[in-house]
Amino acid sequence: MTERAQTSPGRRTLLGAAVLGTAALGLPAAAQATERAGGGHGNGSLRDLPVPTVIGHRGASGYRPEHTLGSYRLALDMGAHIVEQDLVPTKDGHLVCRHENDITATTDVADHPEFASRKATKKIDGIPLTGWFTEDFTLAELKTLRAKERIPGNRQKNTLYDGRWEIPTFEEVLRWADKEGRRRGKPVWLYVETKHPTYFRGLGLGLEEPLARLLRRYHRHRANAPLILQSFEPGSIQRLSRLVATPRVVLLSGPKERPWDFVEANDPRTVADLVTPAGLKWMASFAQGIGPTLDLIIPKDASGRLTTPTTLVKDAHAQGLILHPYTMRNENTFLPADFRRGTDPNAYGDAFGAFRAYFATGIDGVFSDNPDTALLAAADFARN
Repeated sequence: MTERAQTSPGRRTLLGAAVLGTAALGLPAAAQATERAGGGHGNGSLRDLPVPTVIGHRGASGYRPEHTLGSYRLALDMGAHIVEQDLVPTKDGHLVCRHENDITATTDVADHPEFASRKATKKIDGIPLTGWFTEDFTLAELKTLRAKERIPGNRQKNTLYDGRWEIPTFEEVLRWADKEGRRRGKPVWLYVETKHPTYFRGLGLGLEEPLARLLRRYHRHRANAPLILQSFEPGSIQRLSRLVATPRVVLLSGPKERPWDFVEANDPRTVADLVTPAGLKWMASFAQGIGPTLDLIIPKDASGRLTTPTTLVKDAHAQGLILHPYTMRNENTFLPADFRRGTDPNAYGDAFGAFRAYFATGIDGVFSDNPDTALLAAADFARN
């Protein structure tokens, strides 16, 4: 990974050349580089990924309810280089794909009178939440639910697909990825997050060990596996580093925030400490990359407009770390104020302009709810 900063410009040149010659699904073929680079089913390398890498955030969640096979499949069909899963456990220890263990907003659980008594108030990483939680359901019970759009106020069109898909287990996703890899003749990359690992370990539902067992079972436990592990808790990534050789990324939120495992361990460090050269060097001892919020790459002013980029990209690359920040979305309400267009917060703004600003900082990839937009923007960037 120490050669990352040196190899990236050459890979952009190669990707740009690919864009000039091919197209898929109406898109310039940023995704075609993955087909040529990835090789056969089951093998991959971080260096095989195009730069900028387009990561389908929870699938193609700008168009389908998140963390469903429909969302994952659409992201892959659009050409996303990687498709993301967030993992939480069931009561009986299965790993399922949900952004949070609180499934109130992402399933129809509230419409099931047989589960009315399961509604509870819990404190998750210090935050009180009231709703229904995966750890209170067996897998069989969760399979009676159906997924729905999490933010229907912003994405009303996505509600058309409410009820179409069930909650997938991570093992089902691994099987799906293997099948799709064979069909497409290239590895399907997955980006897998452990959610609230300290909280779940306290319940006797540790995430890392069952995750590692699944990775070994499906041959994604090696350093060249087409899969990246991620967590907001550095301790979870350290634990995974002792269990599997799969590439690993530490997620980073706001500069004043502390990872929850730090809070539990009375570690005073904040994200601001972790993005210093010393903090980056420490993370590079057990991870291959970081996943910072976009605001750590380019902060915003009080009006929501972009300001001057930080040195984080340069500093992380100096430690051999890749950067995959999160999250780009097309809607005005999620864009920096510079790139909003019109007065409707749910209308699309100038997402391409925002992508240009972030790609110009030298990031290695980006999470996006709209993989098709991100791929077009990546192709534009590769040309220039």
